[in-house]
Amino acid sequence: MRLYVGGLPYQTTEQELVDIFSQAGHVVSAAVITDRETGRSKGFGFVEMASNEDGQYAIERLNGTMMGNRTITVNEARERQSSGNRGGYQRRERYSDNNYRGGRY
Repeated sequence: MRLYVGGLPYQTTEQELVDIFSQAGHVVSAAVITDRETGRSKGFGFVEMASNEDGQYAIERLNGTMMGNRTITVNEARERQSSGNRGGYQRRERYSDNNYRGGRY
Protein backbone atom coordinates (compact mmCIF):
# COMPACT_ATOMS: atom_id res chain seq x y z
CA MET A 1 0.00 0.00 0.00
CA ARG A 2 1.32 3.43 -0.97
CA LEU A 3 0.86 6.16 1.64
CA TYR A 4 0.92 9.94 1.33
CA VAL A 5 2.68 11.68 4.22
CA GLY A 6 2.04 15.42 4.49
CA GLY A 7 3.16 18.11 6.92
CA LEU A 8 6.72 16.82 7.15
CA PRO A 9 9.38 19.05 8.69
CA TYR A 10 11.43 20.35 5.77
CA GLN A 11 14.63 18.72 7.02
CA THR A 12 13.11 15.18 7.09
CA THR A 13 15.16 12.52 5.32
CA GLU A 14 13.97 9.39 3.58
CA GLN A 15 15.77 7.29 6.21
CA GLU A 16 13.79 9.04 8.97
CA LEU A 17 10.56 8.11 7.16
CA VAL A 18 11.70 4.49 6.95
CA ASP A 19 12.60 4.47 10.65
CA ILE A 20 9.24 5.92 11.75
CA PHE A 21 7.05 3.82 9.46
CA SER A 22 8.97 0.63 10.29
CA GLN A 23 7.28 0.82 13.70
CA ALA A 24 4.01 0.03 11.90
CA GLY A 25 5.22 -2.70 9.55
CA HIS A 26 7.54 -3.54 6.68
CA VAL A 27 8.54 -0.50 4.59
CA VAL A 28 9.27 -1.21 0.92
CA SER A 29 10.34 2.34 0.01
CA ALA A 30 10.18 5.95 1.15
CA ALA A 31 10.59 9.21 -0.75
CA VAL A 32 10.65 12.85 0.33
CA ILE A 33 9.47 15.07 -2.53
CA THR A 34 11.80 17.94 -3.40
CA ASP A 35 11.57 21.03 -5.57
CA ARG A 36 13.27 20.44 -8.94
CA GLU A 37 14.99 23.80 -9.03
CA THR A 38 16.11 24.25 -5.43
CA GLY A 39 16.37 20.64 -4.25
CA ARG A 40 14.59 21.61 -1.02
CA SER A 41 11.87 19.47 0.50
CA LYS A 42 8.27 20.37 -0.33
CA GLY A 43 7.12 19.06 3.07
CA PHE A 44 5.51 15.83 1.89
CA GLY A 45 6.48 12.38 0.76
CA PHE A 46 5.36 8.83 0.06
CA VAL A 47 5.93 5.57 1.88
CA GLU A 48 5.18 2.18 0.37
CA MET A 49 4.25 -0.48 2.89
CA ALA A 50 4.55 -4.20 2.13
CA SER A 51 0.87 -4.97 2.71
CA ASN A 52 -2.51 -3.28 3.01
CA GLU A 53 -2.63 -4.35 6.65
CA ASP A 54 0.70 -2.63 7.38
CA GLY A 55 -0.51 0.45 5.52
CA GLN A 56 -3.78 0.65 7.43
CA TYR A 57 -1.95 0.18 10.73
CA ALA A 58 0.50 2.96 9.81
CA ILE A 59 -2.42 5.30 9.02
CA GLU A 60 -4.14 4.50 12.33
CA ARG A 61 -0.93 4.76 14.36
CA LEU A 62 0.79 7.75 12.73
CA ASN A 63 -1.86 10.07 11.25
CA GLY A 64 -2.10 13.21 13.38
CA THR A 65 1.08 12.54 15.33
CA MET A 66 3.93 15.00 15.80
CA MET A 67 7.13 14.76 13.82
CA GLY A 68 9.57 17.41 14.89
CA ASN A 69 7.37 20.45 15.52
CA ARG A 70 4.75 19.58 12.90
CA THR A 71 1.65 17.40 12.85
CA ILE A 72 1.83 14.88 10.01
CA THR A 73 -1.01 13.63 7.85
CA VAL A 74 -0.91 10.01 6.74
CA ASN A 75 -3.43 8.54 4.33
CA GLU A 76 -3.63 6.24 1.34
CA ALA A 77 -2.03 7.86 -1.69
CA ARG A 78 -4.32 8.61 -4.62
CA GLU A 79 -3.28 7.99 -8.19
CA ARG A 80 -1.68 11.01 -9.81
CA GLN A 81 -3.95 12.99 -12.10
CA SER A 82 -2.82 13.63 -15.67
CA SER A 83 -0.42 16.57 -15.76
CA GLY A 84 -1.90 18.13 -18.89
CA ASN A 85 -3.34 21.61 -18.41
CA ARG A 86 -2.31 22.12 -14.80
CA GLY A 87 -3.74 25.12 -13.06
CA GLY A 88 -6.70 25.51 -15.41
CA TYR A 89 -4.95 27.41 -18.17
CA GLN A 90 -3.33 26.51 -21.45
CA ARG A 91 0.21 27.41 -22.26
CA ARG A 92 0.48 29.66 -25.29
CA GLU A 93 3.64 29.65 -27.35
CA ARG A 94 4.84 33.24 -27.68
CA TYR A 95 7.45 32.59 -30.32
CA SER A 96 6.12 30.09 -32.78
CA ASP A 97 6.70 29.90 -36.52
CA ASN A 98 3.27 31.45 -37.01
CA ASN A 99 4.46 34.63 -35.31
CA TYR A 100 7.70 34.95 -37.29
CA ARG A 101 7.78 38.22 -39.23
CA GLY A 102 10.96 38.81 -41.28
CA GLY A 103 13.53 38.18 -38.57
CA ARG A 104 11.54 39.73 -35.72
CA TYR A 105 8.96 38.26 -33.43
